Amino acid sequence: MTFRTNPVCSFILALCVAVPVFAEEPKQADFYTITSFAMPNEKETLETGGIELMPDGKIAVCTRRGQIWTVDGAFGDPKNAKWQVFAEYLHEPLGLAFRDGWLYAVQRPEVTRMKDEDGDGRADVFETVSDVWGVKGDYHEYNFGSHFDKDGNFYTVHCLTGSFTSQAKYRGWVFKIDTKTGKATPFAYGVRSPGGIGYNAAGDIFYTDNQGAWNGSSSLKWVKPGSFQGNPNGNIWFEYEADHSIVGNAPPHPNYEDGPGRSDAARKTVPTYIPPALVLPHGKLSKSPTGIVPDLSGGKFGPFAGQTFVGEQSLSTVIRCHLEKVNGIYQGAAFPFLRGFKSGNIGMLLTKDGVMFTGGSNRGWGAQGGHPASFERVNWTGKVPFEIHEMRAKPDGFELTFTKPIDKSTATRDSFKMDAYTYIYQKAYGSPEVDKVQPKVTVTSVADDGKSLRLKVEPLTKGHVHELRSEGLKSEDGHGLLNKLAYYTLNEIPVAE
Repeated sequence: MTFRTNPVCSFILALCVAVPVFAEEPKQADFYTITSFAMPNEKETLETGGIELMPDGKIAVCTRRGQIWTVDGAFGDPKNAKWQVFAEYLHEPLGLAFRDGWLYAVQRPEVTRMKDEDGDGRADVFETVSDVWGVKGDYHEYNFGSHFDKDGNFYTVHCLTGSFTSQAKYRGWVFKIDTKTGKATPFAYGVRSPGGIGYNAAGDIFYTDNQGAWNGSSSLKWVKPGSFQGNPNGNIWFEYEADHSIVGNAPPHPNYEDGPGRSDAARKTVPTYIPPALVLPHGKLSKSPTGIVPDLSGGKFGPFAGQTFVGEQSLSTVIRCHLEKVNGIYQGAAFPFLRGFKSGNIGMLLTKDGVMFTGGSNRGWGAQGGHPASFERVNWTGKVPFEIHEMRAKPDGFELTFTKPIDKSTATRDSFKMDAYTYIYQKAYGSPEVDKVQPKVTVTSVADDGKSLRLKVEPLTKGHVHELRSEGLKSEDGHGLLNKLAYYTLNEIPVAE
């Protein structure tokens, strides 16, 4: 018997063989998983404000509703986690830190430390550590606390009254608290509406501030000792402050009679003013930045060891930050990192074993996650995503490094687009993007190993956010970047190499 081949079928078969089948683009969950914990019981809504690791391996969680819970089994199956109330009836605690047998909580009126002496799992000794600041009773007078630094100090940051005025003592200030003596020393000032305070990997202190008066966009700010952070409304307390050992004297009031000025201009008129280390463009990357944690895991949380992560309340995300110092000023790049959390992230913890805990609330401003509260865990799967690892400023542009080798044929000017802009430094609420520039971007070199390249940017504009889109870049295995956007805040341009 003779079989005849249908020419149409042969043509279709040839097409099927000739056309390669591409694997689906990797997704966030391939690299990092988000595990949600149920509330302790049906009556509780956690609204997580702060998270700390206890010496016995339990996780302590404080809530906006005034409780502190401990979670036994937080590193395992959430169904097996056991919750217990450690303390209650606190006034909206938004920070936890453990040291020398005491758990410290930052409340609205004070820093309190507590311990469980009889071993029943509940605190039975409470002591006031510091209460030097005032409380008028306004809903917006939030206080946030850091974890401990290497010397055993921690830091508190205090929101303005109603986020506009300072009607209670030291609203709009940062304090350094020595827990051995209880002494609280003014450390910086000029704060508007913080969402969290913490460290980078080098141990320098930062806080997040929200868009508003004198803040054109939300940002991550370096708390240089004695620095003015931009909002003058809390500076009225200088005349009541006896200890000027760190903060010095009150700065001149920002005044631009010829119209609103840019933050770069403020550095020339207010010597102690420190510009935001990272502007987190409003509505694009952030609306309400919150907790700050460095990755000190040595690679157990993935390829970003030494970088800093920032929570986001309104957008229910986590932001990744690469910081560098140029001419003595912090600046760097902010990248989208993780999205899809159930509520608005406020409290954050990243353990040295490479496990991230987050949690938060949607009360007051809402959150994309939709849930009224959350407590969640993030684990690295062990797979490395294709990402821009670092974005560093150079005299004529930027150097990009990558977590995986790139396909060098895609490292062309067509793969990169950039916009640059800044914000008005003004008394009015927020700011649009202004002084917009569309720089010309050229790839000038690619490393032999494909792990880095140089971009020439014309013009490179001091004081601007440089928003980079890397749509066309591919890895050696043919995948696009997991996150294609980067936002570099260029406070300083490096000197020629």
